[in-house]
Amino acid sequence: MKTVGHALKHLVEGLMALCLLGMVLAVFGNVLLRYFWGTGWVVSEELSRLLFVWLVCLSATLAFGEGKHLGFDLVTARLTGAKALVFRWLTRALIAIALYYLITGSWAQVLVGMDSRSPVMNYPLAVAAAGTLVMGACMAVLLVLQSWNELRGHTPPGAEHADEGARA
Repeated sequence: MKTVGHALKHLVEGLMALCLLGMVLAVFGNVLLRYFWGTGWVVSEELSRLLFVWLVCLSATLAFGEGKHLGFDLVTARLTGAKALVFRWLTRALIAIALYYLITGSWAQVLVGMDSRSPVMNYPLAVAAAGTLVMGACMAVLLVLQSWNELRGHTPPGAEHADEGARA
């Protein structure tokens, strides 16, 4: 199971690198064309915006899976034992609620975007909205896996930092 997780992590990192490369080529290429030849790519702005949406969604998913999201743990980092466990599960419940709304809202945007096209590249706007849908679905799966692993006695991602803070 760890090798599958490792392979998926490397796949997401590769997709992020491709998004970043595409953004750099589109924007820098457009700058060069405008500066030296007084022309440019019409699709540059739209393409870089689409790739940025996917880059952010992929990186947020990766950060969530590794427990590296920005969090406010001033109080919870000092908790140990049963109190820490209760707050960790309460946090998971709140995350699950937020993910539910993210997924349902993203799905509604994907449905609307099926009939709408981008002005320059003419791709369905559902492609951009699908970024948050994929992010929410992947985060929901990761949340379930993290919960399952904790029930089996494994340390959840990010919890090792909380234990260090409690000892300090």
